[in-house]
Amino acid sequence: MTAVLELIEVGHVYPDGRAGLQHCSLRLRAAARHAILGANGAGKTTLLQHLNALLRPQAGQVHFRGQPIDYRRQGLQRVRQEVGLVFQNPDRQLFSANVYEDVSFGPLNLGLDERQVRQLVVQALLAVGMAEHVDRPVQELSFGQKKRVCIAGVLAMQPRVLLLDEPMAGLDAEMQHELAVLLDGLIDQGVTVVLTSHDVDFAYRWADDIHLLAAGRCSASFPAADLPQHTEALRVAVQPLPLVLRLHAALTERGWIAEQTAPRSVEALLATLPPARIGIGHPFSSILSEPRFL
Repeated sequence: MTAVLELIEVGHVYPDGRAGLQHCSLRLRAAARHAILGANGAGKTTLLQHLNALLRPQAGQVHFRGQPIDYRRQGLQRVRQEVGLVFQNPDRQLFSANVYEDVSFGPLNLGLDERQVRQLVVQALLAVGMAEHVDRPVQELSFGQKKRVCIAGVLAMQPRVLLLDEPMAGLDAEMQHELAVLLDGLIDQGVTVVLTSHDVDFAYRWADDIHLLAAGRCSASFPAADLPQHTEALRVAVQPLPLVLRLHAALTERGWIAEQTAPRSVEALLATLPPARIGIGHPFSSILSEPRFL
């Protein structure tokens, strides 16, 4: 497996004594969808900040493209240009008066000329569906629009790795779908996408690889398709089984479907059922009201 980024026994303790990461080892293969799952305080945000060298490990090493990160000025500039980080709270990342100024900040710092910068800004805003807001004041944007502008600001740097901290938080269903489509488009262009999430259902249907964090350690990494084989690792990381797996097990128990490999989304599971199975009044409709699905 070719790893674009790798943590090797990384440790980090915050000034107040909290352990952010403990002997954390993780390999991220290039041009893949990576979902990092874990409970609050498991170390997800701390891990992302090490991946783009915002934090320097107090123990262990972080490798980028097979080499230890150089934490001197030029080394940091290279990593942060190629590895972009989008924070969970967009207000932590937006600091300019209007959208254009904010998205152009990174390319300008690279020393690009005005024509190149404008081209990169337009491309980035088109990619996130915000081109028509190029001159709007940042404070007038909605939460979801601010998130898109933050992503555009990172995309304008043309990164090869995109890190997103809880990108779906605060977005409605339509905006979550649009963001997933955007991320899939970046994958098609060879960009590695790494996101943290509390949504195991989204992670299971979207990711290529899933990584579980528990108490600052990467407790398990596996192909997303193999998740049903890692129920104990999910339990240790305080993560529930995806709803589709619980529904699939319940339907199989009742003999309503033949035992088979479970699909990775509820929609795909429903598509496998004969229409009569999901008709109005059929007992299937009562399954979702059972405590284990609430």
